[in-house]
Order: sequence, then C-alpha cells, then structure tokens
Amino acid sequence: GSGSGDSGGRRAKLQGVVLGCTASYDGQSFQSSDGVLSLGNSNISFASRAAARFGGRFSYCLVDHLAPRNATSYLTFGPPGPEGGAAASSSSSSAAARTPLLLDRRISPFYAVAVDAVHVAGEALDIPADVWDVARGGGAILDSGTSLTVLATPAYRAVVAALGGRLAALPRVAMDPFEYCYNWTAAAAPQIPGLEVRFAGSARLQPPAKSYVVDAAPGVKCIGVQEGAWPGVSVIGNILQQDHLWEFDLRDRWLRFKHTRCAL
Repeated sequence: GSGSGDSGGRRAKLQGVVLGCTASYDGQSFQSSDGVLSLGNSNISFASRAAARFGGRFSYCLVDHLAPRNATSYLTFGPPGPEGGAAASSSSSSAAARTPLLLDRRISPFYAVAVDAVHVAGEALDIPADVWDVARGGGAILDSGTSLTVLATPAYRAVVAALGGRLAALPRVAMDPFEYCYNWTAAAAPQIPGLEVRFAGSARLQPPAKSYVVDAAPGVKCIGVQEGAWPGVSVIGNILQQDHLWEFDLRDRWLRFKHTRCAL
C-alpha cells in the first residue's frame, strides 16, 4: 500500500508502506485509543519510511494529557513543527538540548537514551549506573506509547523517596495504579521539588511539576511513576514528555528536545 505525507506544505507518496487493521487486541493501552501508529525503530515502521522521505527526521509535541479536547498535539516528518524550527540545529540560539539517540539492536524497536543522572531538588540521587546501562541489563527508552514513566526498582525507590520526603506532611491516599498519592486539600500544599533527568551530552529534561506529580482525582495528586522490574529497562512515558518538542534524527542519531507550548 501507499500513503501520503505532508512536510512544509508538500504532499508526497510513501511507497511500500503497509498499515494493518485488527479486531483483536488486549491491554489497558487500547481502552481509549482509536489505533496505534508504528513510530518505532524498524525498517518497516511508518516512522522510518516517512522519515526517510523527509530527511531522516520526525518530531512530535504532546499537550498536557488533561488539556481541553481542542488542544492538539502534532506529529511532523522532516523539519520540526511550528514552534520547533530552532530544534533542528544544535547551533541554534534556542534552548533546544541534544543527546545521542541509541538505536541499539538489543532494545529495538525502541529509542534508547543514555541517562547520566536524576536530580530532585538539585541533588543527584543515588542510583547505580547499571540501571541506565543496556549492556548490564538496564537502559532507558523514550516511548510515546506508554503514558506513565516506569523506573527500574533502584531508580524508582530513589525517586519516590526523594519526592515523597518533601510531601510527607500530606495525608496519604490509596489510588491505583499509584503507590504514593496525597490529599492535596488537607493542608497548605507544599512546593513540589524540581525533577531533572540528565542525559549524555549535558542535555537536561526539567519537566513541569504537573508531569510527575500528577492530578489523579479532584484534590488528589500522585507521584506519577511506576516501579518496573530490575534488571529491566526504564521507560520515559508520554506524560513526562508532554509540553516538549521531541525530534528524532534517525539519520544522524540525535534526539533533540525543548520545552514548548505545543501550540499550532
């Protein structure tokens, strides 16, 4: 089959692209989805075929998952979208950051990144380097198809201890699938400490607090990460990615990102 793509107002046909349909699926991910677009690192994926047609790059910008329905995320093949032109060049004066994109066969079809450290309130957490090393059973991937960030046990424990320690004055609330939830109306709300993920190449992700201490119900906020197996791969999910432009340069193997409103 073939499809059509659009970049900079141009239309183009993509040859040899197969889009499949199914009536059989399982898992929570599909409960409120109309479908899944194959954006993975594979020679038959839609992303790889479309990116190859437009300079080897694609990008997306995800609005807040609780934003009104008229707030639109976008996906672009070729040069980045409306607010993203500055992310296309590492020499830009923009605040765009750049880190190597690890297209490792051991973790294919996912996009891996090298995490150097995680900081909470400006302090580096004590997380073994093995947790971020694919060769040692760890590693981290950036996945648009997973909502919540999943951290291997050593990283999860360090992150929730650091965040939870600053929120300990609030009453705890039970709410699946989270382990740490709080009644945010019971007392004066504490300031949520900053979270920073440092990637190789001095790139730093500093998400807004709403992306990691998430609104789970009226008056209830939860630490929005889940515990994953160790050894195992950690997943940076789409809620932690929101309000950022992410550009995947498959040709030169760079990941570029910057904070933006994702407005069209």
